[in-house]
Amino acid sequence: MAAPAYPGGVTRWVSGQWRNKKRPPALRPPRPLALADKVASRREQPTEATCITEMSVMMACWKQNDFNDAPCAEEIRMFYDCVAKAEKEHKNQNEDTLSSRGNLPSSKVNKLLKRFPQITRYV
Repeated sequence: MAAPAYPGGVTRWVSGQWRNKKRPPALRPPRPLALADKVASRREQPTEATCITEMSVMMACWKQNDFNDAPCAEEIRMFYDCVAKAEKEHKNQNEDTLSSRGNLPSSKVNKLLKRFPQITRYV
C-alpha cells in the first residue's frame, strides 16, 4: 500500500518549511563548545595623562631659574602631591573588580581561567 499523498501546504507545514519556505540550517560548531584558556589582553579605557598642568608649571619655573631646585620648591611639592593623589586614585580604581560596564578586565579573566581550567577529558 502506498503512503498517503497530502497537499503541498500540509507537508511543508508539518516539516517546518512553512516559514520562509525553507528550514533553518543545522548549526554544527567547528570546534567543541568550551571556553578558551585565555582571552586577548586589551585596555578597557584609554588612559588620561594626569598632572600635566603641575608638571608644566614646574618645568617653566626650572627654566626661569636655570634648573635650580631651591626657588621652585613649591612647584615641585605641588607636582609630587598631584602624582601621589593620581596614584592613589588609580590604586582605588584597580581594587574595583568590575569596570563601569560591569565587565571584568582581561587580566582578571585570565587569572580566573588559569585557576579554573577547562576539563577537556572526563575521568
